[in-house]
Parts: sequence; C-alpha cells; structure tokens
Amino acid sequence: MTYVIALPCVDVKDRACIDECPVDCIYEGERSLYIHPDECVDCGACEPVCPVEAIYYEDDLPEEWADYYTANVEFFDEVGSPGGAAKVGALSFDHPVVAALPPQGEAERA
Repeated sequence: MTYVIALPCVDVKDRACIDECPVDCIYEGERSLYIHPDECVDCGACEPVCPVEAIYYEDDLPEEWADYYTANVEFFDEVGSPGGAAKVGALSFDHPVVAALPPQGEAERA
C-alpha cells in the first residue's frame, strides 16, 4: 500500500508534504506532485500537512479520483526509482491524466 496525490494538488504543488517526508519519495512533475510507490514507507507524515487535502492512503482514495492511483504509479515508469526526489529535482512532464486537465485553481483564473 502507498499514499496517493490526487486532483487537488494539480497546479497548486504547495510542497509542504515534500518538507515533511522523511524518505524523500515525493517527486515534482510539471503540474503535480507524485509519491513513489516503491520508495514510500507509509509513514503518513505527508497527509496531515497538505493544505488542499490532496493526499490519501491508497484504500481511502475517493472513487472519483481512482485514476490518480494509476497516475502516481505510472509516472515512475519513465523516472524509475532514483532513490530520492532530491537527486532528480523537478521534472518537466506529468502523467497523461494530469497533463490533459484544464488549468486548476489559481492557474485557471490567470
């Protein structure tokens, strides 16, 4: 099991979760953050600090955001498992589920 970042993070990327993560498993895409399912140790430190409530334990992910589980897993097909987000920095792409979305939140009004 792992934690999943869902729709509320898209175009927000607050990064409080990154600061809280003890194993550096939260990676930054162009429009969203992603939790590496093989690097996450299920500590749950990220969930309560997310200001937009975008982080869910896999089993608690709302049905309407079920695609975000797949997006969080498949995002790493290209990235692999580098052993920490700090090693790769921000990445210039997103999973197709996220990339296809219209602008969200503040970006929507820009």
